[in-house]
Formats: sequence, structure tokens, C-alpha cells
Amino acid sequence: MSADGPPRPRLRPTGPEGAPSVFAADEQSGRAVDVVGLARLAESVLVDEGVRGDSELTLRFVDEPTIADLNERFLGGQGPTDVLAFPIDGGEVVEGGRFPDAGSSGPDRPPTEATEVPLLLGDVLVCPTVAERNAPTHAGTYEDELALLVVHGVLHVLGMDHADEAETAAMQAREREHLSRHGPRAGEGT
Repeated sequence: MSADGPPRPRLRPTGPEGAPSVFAADEQSGRAVDVVGLARLAESVLVDEGVRGDSELTLRFVDEPTIADLNERFLGGQGPTDVLAFPIDGGEVVEGGRFPDAGSSGPDRPPTEATEVPLLLGDVLVCPTVAERNAPTHAGTYEDELALLVVHGVLHVLGMDHADEAETAAMQAREREHLSRHGPRAGEGT
């Protein structure tokens, strides 16, 4: 149990037929980002974590003012941070709409079949300039740091946390597993 109440259950979302998709965008110009490779990494983490069906995650690379503003507005933090994750809770798809607003589909459009609506998982935002500063004392290289932050953010969206020692150890173990399988150095030394 964390200080904020009972731990959030880890999500194993299942959307309609299909596969998890990551929509990635580089909205900053401070550092080059392998958007396609990092989106593939995020998709691999989703699949490995048991996400099934047509589901969507947004991965955005943003500048320091943007992430600092979001950090302050939504988390009460000061200044820029390296990664933020915003899960969309209640990913259950129900007839007539998505939980929790399971109301009508609106008067101006036909009813949507529940199986046609992808499951929205959430958003992960990464700040490459903060990642670059932190890399030498954290993951080592800039590329390794970005990969770690993407994996970390995806795990947060799926309900993992690091509010206490046990949660931290579990989350770090999952990060290492995903990075060894799918990260920038996956397969090295084999």
C-alpha cells in the first residue's frame, strides 16, 4: 500500500480485435530522436505486458517548457522532468461509448459498435534534453536513457509504480527485462 492509498491494479487491457499501436511524435527540436525505433520499443513492451487487441498509446517527445508546465499543472512538481505518464483509467469499452462516459455516441453520428473502438491506454511524454543531461549518471548513453524512459512511462501507464521499495524493485526488474529484449543494446553479447 502506498501513501496515496491502495496500489493501483496493473492493467492488462484487452481491446477489440487487432494489436496495440503507438502513435509517436517528436514535438521538440533540442535533440534528435529515433521516433520509429522508440515507438516500436513501446509496442513491444505493451505486447510483452499482455496488452491485447486494438489499443492505442501516445508517445510524445517534448521540450523543457512543455514538460515543466505539465509537471506543475498535473503533478505539482517544479521544473522540467524526464518523463510523464498519463494513464487513461477505466479502459473498459462498453456499448455506446467508452467507460466512464458510456453515454450515447451523440446525435450527429451513428452508434459505434463497441468492437470498432480502439482501447485508449494513455500518454507518455519524454523530454530529450532532460534525458541527455541525466544519461551520464543514469543509463549511460543518451539512446539508452531515452529507451529506459519510454519503457518506464509505458509501465506507469499500465499501472506499475515506484512508491515504495518493493514496487521500485519490481518496476526496475521489468524495465531491465524489456530493455534486454527490445532496447538499443538488445542481443549484444550473445
